[in-house]
Amino acid sequence: MTDAAALPGQPRGGVLPGPATARAVNVLAPNASAMTLDGTNTWIVAEPDSDLAVVIDPGPLDDGHLKNVVDTAEKAGKRIALTLLTHGHPDHAEGAVRFAELTGTRVRALDPALRLGDEGLAAGDVITTGGLELRVVPTPGHTADSLSFHLPADRAVLTGDTILGRGTTVVAHPDGRLGDYLDSLRRLRSLTVDDGVHTVLPGHGPVLEDAQGAVEFYLAHRAHRLAQVETAVENGHRSPAEVVAHVYADVDRSLWPAAELSVRAQLDYLTEHGLIQSELQPEFWSEL
Repeated sequence: MTDAAALPGQPRGGVLPGPATARAVNVLAPNASAMTLDGTNTWIVAEPDSDLAVVIDPGPLDDGHLKNVVDTAEKAGKRIALTLLTHGHPDHAEGAVRFAELTGTRVRALDPALRLGDEGLAAGDVITTGGLELRVVPTPGHTADSLSFHLPADRAVLTGDTILGRGTTVVAHPDGRLGDYLDSLRRLRSLTVDDGVHTVLPGHGPVLEDAQGAVEFYLAHRAHRLAQVETAVENGHRSPAEVVAHVYADVDRSLWPAAELSVRAQLDYLTEHGLIQSELQPEFWSEL
């Protein structure tokens, strides 16, 4: 059995609902799958002595889960005052409208189509609710609208799907872009270096105790995959599907469709940076 401390980011054992830091409590959604790992982590965040709480990513449209989030907050003596979204994928955001009905809260997101209320979210915003401070960190790449939330008091960052508690995330082409994703990882690394962030509270998977180690692993993994894709193209693999079959041969085939999204993002990136020539690969460029 692998020692969790030896894994990237030092994951904190299995995914368990309940307190993760002094201010963050996880309510695990019942939507486990190959893509969502153990399920979506819905985060209730609040100052310990406050009766107001913020919920980040209410999760799928599952009434039992949404009511469980409300009940968990109420049992801790807290009222949910605001709902935030890290991004618009259904496993994070589909339940937001129903959750707003249950709680009477606004929903704030980067994408205007996901908002309920007049306020959105933007880089540099500081959210203060019941004495809690959350800083909005733009982390596009997985999707164009991806955000993370820096929780300074716990030296933690809530990363949605930008960094997962286990494995690596998908750059969801064409909405997601690899160049943006690499910039986002570097932005998160600066939080670990300059702001003392050491804990990752991810959208899926266990809490990570070594935020900097997790970011460094992700950057190294992306560099390695990018080199593999470039080599695959140089060796004559002419379509995204062919590149996936070559580069991801050791990955469960059920994950190949998701891997193909990342491959397409990698091919875009390699072309934009002049590392492969699009006119030499008409077969896959006609598919992009």
